[in-house]
Amino acid sequence: MDSTDIAFAGAAEQARMLVNGTITAPALLELYLERIARVDRELRSYRVVFTENARREAAAAQELLDAGERKPLLGVPIAIKDDVDVADEFTCYGSSAYGLPPTADAEVVRRLREAGAVILGKTAVPEMMLWPFTETVAFGATHNPWDLARAPGGSSGGSGAAVAAGLAPMALGSDGAGSIRIPSTWCGLFGLKPQRDRVPISPHDDAWCGLSVNGPMARTVEDAALFLDATTALPGPSGGFVAAANREPGRLRIALSTMIPPTVIGRVGSAQQKAMDEAETLLRDLGHHVIWRDPDYPAWAVYGHLLPRMWRGVYQDVAALPHRERLEPRTKGIARLGRLISDAQIARVRATEPALNARVQSIFDDVDVVITPGTALGPSKIGQYQHRGGVSTLAMVASRVPFLGMFNATGQPAAVVPWGLDNDGVPLSIQLVGRPSDEATLLSLGHQIEIARPWAHRRPPVS
Repeated sequence: MDSTDIAFAGAAEQARMLVNGTITAPALLELYLERIARVDRELRSYRVVFTENARREAAAAQELLDAGERKPLLGVPIAIKDDVDVADEFTCYGSSAYGLPPTADAEVVRRLREAGAVILGKTAVPEMMLWPFTETVAFGATHNPWDLARAPGGSSGGSGAAVAAGLAPMALGSDGAGSIRIPSTWCGLFGLKPQRDRVPISPHDDAWCGLSVNGPMARTVEDAALFLDATTALPGPSGGFVAAANREPGRLRIALSTMIPPTVIGRVGSAQQKAMDEAETLLRDLGHHVIWRDPDYPAWAVYGHLLPRMWRGVYQDVAALPHRERLEPRTKGIARLGRLISDAQIARVRATEPALNARVQSIFDDVDVVITPGTALGPSKIGQYQHRGGVSTLAMVASRVPFLGMFNATGQPAAVVPWGLDNDGVPLSIQLVGRPSDEATLLSLGHQIEIARPWAHRRPPVS
């Protein structure tokens, strides 16, 4: 196996290689540091790389490996999205408005370290995690390794570009309205938005009024399951998530839907529709019972529930920054909308979540999994939304990604599975949505699809 094959092997396989002595932790880290220095000049997927700290962590991991220590991610490098705290390193949120570096790791980072991971660096994000593209005044644009003229998605765009280009075996993302699933879709990765509260988000608890969660962006389903086993704060399936991923899913009842939630204007592209049709054929061939049926999305769900929580959450995040005058104009515009929503109003909005859940999740009385397109269209071109205000940008980007935010509002798990390339040569996906707390079924089905339609061998032109 040459160095490029190792770089694209994924976290779980690298963990096995480290245990077997096929490679050492310092050598694995240096492999990524060399690739980042060479490739990331074009992509700009990292805001910062922790070169010397990572070298110390890799050396310490190797000492433990040599002593016979075994941890799930011992010696495996992991990239961290730049809205998650790493002790003594700035958390910039894609902005120059940030303050002093935190003195402690976020809980999810602490758990990754406890599992043996080497923290490689922090990945680029749009300002305040607002957009499905990753372009900022403070740090510039991050490019998609499949097409440098296009965005990798957002807000976990740097994480997506880094893993896709073989600059990290796995990355931490966060998802408040699709921010793991969008870049995973457009970068050709398996991305999982876990059940709310599955993966800790402390010290930023209740981010975006409960919409946002942390989760993995990975080359394989097993990698994502390994991440969950290392970080879960809730009881998982019997034997753990890796075991669940490797179990046969049995004959599932699956509903396919391309319905865009009411009040969102958009259309499903021809390549995305073709992926859904192909998924129907494959799932039937795999023995599942497949129907076309739409979830019951309330007409008030987007503007009466999802967006108020998002806007208020952005305002709360902005209010905590010491240099708000440095924010981009469209970020300030969204924050102003959030400021107009009082605590009493947001409490009333959040009180409607049980009614929203009851309607959207009623489809699970009859099916086990709902499948939608990952996105309705492919990614925007770099710079496409420059010089636009917050509301107009949001209206335009929503048509590309209408299927995702609803499941942040309900809190249930959802994953995107790579499904070939679109007409522009950029990856696309299908989205698997599960019952509350049922990541196990999504991992099992995702792994079954992965075996039938492998994707991890694909490498983008810029890699």
